[in-house]
Amino acid sequence: MSKAVLVVLVVAGAFGIWYFYNNYEIQRQQDQLIIKPLATQSADEPPTAEQQSDRPPVDRQRNRIRIASFNLGFLDRNKLSKRHVAGHLASLARRFDILAVQDIHARNQEVLVGLVEQINCPGRHYDFATSPSVGRDPVEQYSAFLFDRASVEIDRRTVSTVVDPDGRLSRKPLVASFRVRGPDAAEAFTFTLVNVHTDPDRIAVELELLDNVFRAVRDDGRNEDDIILLGDLGADDRYLGRLAEPLNITCSISGVPSTTRGNRLSDNILFNRRATIEFTGRSGVVDLMRELNLSMQQALEISDHLPVWAEFSVYEGGQAGHVASRPKISPPKDGINR
Repeated sequence: MSKAVLVVLVVAGAFGIWYFYNNYEIQRQQDQLIIKPLATQSADEPPTAEQQSDRPPVDRQRNRIRIASFNLGFLDRNKLSKRHVAGHLASLARRFDILAVQDIHARNQEVLVGLVEQINCPGRHYDFATSPSVGRDPVEQYSAFLFDRASVEIDRRTVSTVVDPDGRLSRKPLVASFRVRGPDAAEAFTFTLVNVHTDPDRIAVELELLDNVFRAVRDDGRNEDDIILLGDLGADDRYLGRLAEPLNITCSISGVPSTTRGNRLSDNILFNRRATIEFTGRSGVVDLMRELNLSMQQALEISDHLPVWAEFSVYEGGQAGHVASRPKISPPKDGINR
């Protein structure tokens, strides 16, 4: 073995040892040695200069944000490869600060990555969040959040699916917490989104469970009272099961179809009107045929659902200088937990 090769091997070995001990730790559990990555920087710590430089400047021309939901109607790699479909999806996503999407079909995150690349083509700063199990577990249908990093920031520690130990929900709701960028941190609107996609064969049963989901997320110990449940509920605003009265739940969309064929209201954005006073009262449904000048068939190529949206103040409590109080903590009920 030549001296040069030996030097290269020694340097490579030294670098490998240095990298291992700076990024991993060895733990003993019973009779086994477990290698685990070292803990990353806490979200409570101030961002480093490198992290600060990666944040785009705040881009907002109004004191409101728009949160939306859109069932993408079986979005897979083949559908995203159609340039006209991808172009329309990207332009629709750019209308909103956060877009909860459902019905993504893939074994990993490749479809989401491709969609975000399309959204960001004109120099935008969107990112996505989905269940940590995507790409790890044999799940081929999932939901996600698309969000504009120039408008809001996400707490990655909160991105998770609702724990349903009894398996009563066919598709576990996806949860994530956000804070609006721009206002002072103490005054900025903070909220938690619960992305729901009910099973069309079990709508009545799953709607009855959503009050437990709402309570579990609200009472998870974070003291966040602004819980916004949105997605494809499979039912209109008149059929809320146990959600409406005890939880004071309000539907932002009422009496308007949210399907492309215009035959029913299936998608909505729900919240406790007494708690989430940041709601401005403005909401709507994006008519793909009218707003994009498409035929019915062209619109159905995009999705058989329409995006629904609601508007909220960027300030906690709905106005600058106001910091809303938080509710007392109580335990989750009926076995459904965060």
